[in-house]
Amino acid sequence: AAPVQVQLVVPMAVVFGPGAVPADLPRPLPFRDVQEMEISVNLRSSVTSRYEMLYRSTTAQEEAALAAATAREADAALYPLQDPTLGSLTMYVLPETSSLLPQGTSVYVGKHRSALLRAGGSLAALQARLREVTQLMSFTATSIAAALSDRVPDGRLGPDARRNLKSSLGYEITFSLLNPDPKSHTVDWDIEGAVNCYVKPVLDKLSLVANFSVDSQILYYAVLGVTPRYDKASSSFLLSAHSLPHVINPVEARLGSSAASLYPVLNFLLYVPERSHSPLYIQDKDGAPVSTNAFHSPRWGGIMVYNVEAPASPQASLPLHVDVDMARVMEVFLAQLRLLFGLSREEVPPEFLLESPGNEGLADWELDHLLWAHTVENIATVSTTLTSLAQLLDKIGNIVIKDDVASEVYRAVASVQSAVTKLSLGNLHAAFQASKEAVTSSERAFFDPSLLHLLYFPDDQKFAIYIPLFLPMAVPILLSLAKIVRETRLRKKEPTKMD
Repeated sequence: AAPVQVQLVVPMAVVFGPGAVPADLPRPLPFRDVQEMEISVNLRSSVTSRYEMLYRSTTAQEEAALAAATAREADAALYPLQDPTLGSLTMYVLPETSSLLPQGTSVYVGKHRSALLRAGGSLAALQARLREVTQLMSFTATSIAAALSDRVPDGRLGPDARRNLKSSLGYEITFSLLNPDPKSHTVDWDIEGAVNCYVKPVLDKLSLVANFSVDSQILYYAVLGVTPRYDKASSSFLLSAHSLPHVINPVEARLGSSAASLYPVLNFLLYVPERSHSPLYIQDKDGAPVSTNAFHSPRWGGIMVYNVEAPASPQASLPLHVDVDMARVMEVFLAQLRLLFGLSREEVPPEFLLESPGNEGLADWELDHLLWAHTVENIATVSTTLTSLAQLLDKIGNIVIKDDVASEVYRAVASVQSAVTKLSLGNLHAAFQASKEAVTSSERAFFDPSLLHLLYFPDDQKFAIYIPLFLPMAVPILLSLAKIVRETRLRKKEPTKMD
């Protein structure tokens, strides 16, 4: 694949509150500083991160906002005073003694694009802390390596690198309710209300990343591909972790074809077990019950088992009416959606306190995290697509390239160059948009029907096809020609009679 050389620039303000300025600052405030880091992906791709920092003191408004009672209130008050640019960060440095952060917490990450952190005494300690926070809030070497996972040798990546969804211009989300035993259960779920209440705010926020379409379906008599094991001690049925991969295939056959879809399909399945297998619990690798009673499959989706209370009296009439608690279900599905997009919050140091994003489902900085990774991935994808196209055109000498295909290629190249330039200027939003346009143009060119290599035959194949057709006709013609030539020669040789 073609080399990818990208510089990711993060504009950053480091704002010192009163009493928080370290004694060993090299110059009086305000001053600028730049920190660069090489992210080693592989030999062909070089990615540099560059943090352009402006160190300054708080303004009167910021000082008033930092006088709030809690970190959450301070974060809300500071939000209108920050740089609203996507990908930019603002770090507010508080004195060690500040009561704004709870005991034992040195960093509070808000739900927008800022963090509050304790000064840490010296400049070196502060910079180490800043580095940790900026990596969490913008991109880590791992997230960039995962975005370029197709270009990285297998051994170099952690097991989670290929778990995240590939960057795409759109995603289709399907919620399916599986009722394998309709004779015993009549299940009602208010999926439309739940999507509007829980899913829509998250997708509105993610609409910057891609287009989303949501649909739902109820499937009857759809069973899991694995028979659960009965456990006498708990008088319940168990699905063990190693059998979970076998659950998906038989169900997927019933879900409707994702082959007809232009975009990746994310499946979220709610499974109400049949009466003969209730209650049904999922076990993890160690045999402990999974608290959510759900599991997810990377790049595919997730399944949640929803147990129905057994009726109090055995004579209760069937089918039982079940009303699904959508709040409980959606909490699990949204957590799985975050996992699919690689937004899990597991690797956070203990002294970090992360604000919950609330009903929006993801913080502003998490959105930026996605945009950084997807922009880099899009640039890499386009360079690979165009390289493949160039190799194809080199192989077929007589291929015809139409003007509209040529202009798509030029547009893709220009958009990629624009994306790389915008990244080096610290303009994440424009870079992402340009990278999306580049993907669209390069795919239009690559998949253009006129460039189908099956339309162009090598010369030896042409001979192989046409000789059997023309040979039977050519034989009599060639014999006649030979006869004519022979007769002409005889005529020339014959001496003309002299009278």
